[in-house]
Amino acid sequence: MNRFAPLLPVALGLLLAGCSTTPEADTKPKADAGFSLSDQMMSELKLDTVRNEPIRNELTLSGQIATNGDKTVQVYPLVGGVVEQLTVELGDHVTKGQVLAVIRSGEIADLQNQSSSAGTDLAIAQKNLSVLEDQYKAGLASERDVSLARQELRKAQGNVGKSRKQLAIYGVSADGTYTLRAPISGFITEKNVTDHMQFNDDNVGSLFTVSNLDDVWIMANVFEADIAKVKEGYAADVTTLAYPDQHFTGRIDKVFNVLDPQSKAMRVRVRLENPGYQLKPEMYAQIKVRNTEAGRMLAVPASCVVFDKDRNFVMVFKDRNHIETREVEIAKTVGDVSYVQTGLHDGERIIAQNQLLVYDELND
Repeated sequence: MNRFAPLLPVALGLLLAGCSTTPEADTKPKADAGFSLSDQMMSELKLDTVRNEPIRNELTLSGQIATNGDKTVQVYPLVGGVVEQLTVELGDHVTKGQVLAVIRSGEIADLQNQSSSAGTDLAIAQKNLSVLEDQYKAGLASERDVSLARQELRKAQGNVGKSRKQLAIYGVSADGTYTLRAPISGFITEKNVTDHMQFNDDNVGSLFTVSNLDDVWIMANVFEADIAKVKEGYAADVTTLAYPDQHFTGRIDKVFNVLDPQSKAMRVRVRLENPGYQLKPEMYAQIKVRNTEAGRMLAVPASCVVFDKDRNFVMVFKDRNHIETREVEIAKTVGDVSYVQTGLHDGERIIAQNQLLVYDELND
């Protein structure tokens, strides 16, 4: 008989007992019974609460910054001529009424001659009427002659009024020039004129475009699969290549309900305030559109989640002597919020700042 036979059942039982307790020990939240946070560490921690919140959604779009079309004005020449003076350059800021260019025009000179002739005709008509009225009183002219003279006077007065209105519209000076002035305050965003350029009504379009950049538009493309995820009023977080760490917030204020036949994309418009004129037309922009879904889920700050060994953990705080390393399952992260599917309960307190120091201390 083997003398070790009576010991085999005992050893086997101990082995099985050890195997049966190992999984339970692995799944139990880690906590150190002798661990206690110092006063200094407590002052550096930031605590937060697990909350049951509506689920937010996020869609990333690309687009370009454009001028506000409602605050953009093109400046056209009144009549053909030659640019005698150019006072602004592309990108300059101008105020309403500021002179942009001075243009000499033969048509303006003709209009001034017509105005001068109309003034002479008016003076003659007034003199003729005065003479005929005196002759009528003396019996030397008929009532018909006086009536015709009055008609000529009214005609001359009309011609003078017409000429004066035309000259007032053109803003001409006595030397046959007129000025183009800024219709609004803003920046010169387009310039199609050079000094001494000659043009007429048939070969020129707008000479300047003036845009107020106090607020700007962002035109973004939405592909067909994402159309249902955007609506007017949704919040938008915007970043640019020029300012990658700066976030600009606005809202979708227009959805263009047509698709481009080539790209099969629909355009949406985001309006942004532009203090300091940091955002400039034609800049590339990335837009994150956020909205709220109908469902709810437990939410924690994304910064409080510790990722280690392909798993996510949150430090659950009960008191300075009782802190648990709780494994959680993250459903998704939207912006600075992570939605937790399992592992936490509504109302539990968690460490939201310097949690990595506590995690390392408990789990080394």
